[in-house]
Amino acid sequence: MVSKNKVGAMVWSGRVMTVLAGFPFVMSAVMKFMGGPQVVQGMSHFGWPETMLMTLGVLEAGSVILYLIPKTAVLGAIVLTGYLGGALSTHLRIGEPVYIHIVLGFFIWGGLYLRDSRLRELIPLRKGSK
Repeated sequence: MVSKNKVGAMVWSGRVMTVLAGFPFVMSAVMKFMGGPQVVQGMSHFGWPETMLMTLGVLEAGSVILYLIPKTAVLGAIVLTGYLGGALSTHLRIGEPVYIHIVLGFFIWGGLYLRDSRLRELIPLRKGSK
């Protein structure tokens, strides 16, 4: 049995990880909505047309909103993971590193795991094997 203090610390650690995971997506979506020459240049660099800015911004913002709302957090994590997969493949295609994408994926699911007891019950971490 896990103590109440330990569960509280896990939940708060999960919340911190969740905010850290969500922040880059929020900033990226805001930049897409604002547009500007640097954003358009970035889209061109990745091989995406400027006309996709609003679509990608809406998808990104919608995904992170789902993730940050506790009742829809699991769905949000799934959708964000898909979005992150697309971003990862875009960077791989042009030969850029994807370390940050992998770390973000761990933070998305790690934060959710720590703050959601249902997920911990579904995927328990065990000490040793029987």
